[in-house]
Amino acid sequence: MEFTCEEEVTAIKAAKALGSHVAGVDMLQSDRGPLVIEVNSSPGLEGIEAATGQDIAGEIVKFIERKV
Repeated sequence: MEFTCEEEVTAIKAAKALGSHVAGVDMLQSDRGPLVIEVNSSPGLEGIEAATGQDIAGEIVKFIERKV
């Protein structure tokens, strides 16, 4: 699953609005661009990992290790 640059920027802005470095941002695609439905400070990862085939939890751990 690939994300557009606009979707990525929107997700980052939504997470930053809550002061979070790691968040789950639920969005819908629309004619007006991506629409934020909700932002979760403690996201569940099973669905996104199954949908993308990527180790999201592992990527979060790597991100945290780089920040420490």
